[in-house]
Amino acid sequence: MRRRRNRSAKHAEPRFTPDDEYPLFSGYRAMWLFAMFDLPVVTKAEKKRAARFRRDLLLRGFTMLQFSVYARHCSSEEFADGIKAEVRSVLPDHGQVRLVAITDRQFGKMEVYRGKSAGPAEEPPPQLMLF
Repeated sequence: MRRRRNRSAKHAEPRFTPDDEYPLFSGYRAMWLFAMFDLPVVTKAEKKRAARFRRDLLLRGFTMLQFSVYARHCSSEEFADGIKAEVRSVLPDHGQVRLVAITDRQFGKMEVYRGKSAGPAEEPPPQLMLF
């Protein structure tokens, strides 16, 4: 006797796991971490400390968006938390540093202007998947 297929099961909603809800390369999972700083640069020693902090940001994968505004793409919020901890370990003694994390989707809504003409925002680096 031939079994009948349950048509309703064929068209049923697929089961989702928490990882399915937020796929690996989702724009809601990937983050951009901003480091914005205002450091004193009056004396030669202060300039040297500010340059060292800037170099430390570059060594940690940040790129300069504007003077004193650096950004880094992070694959997840947990990874961004690790980068924040690294930045906290190299904070200068004086001045103000702000760390802000936003999702890749929010970053994509950024408007960039050069003069009065609009330009493209920075692209995230290509993602590698290792198995």
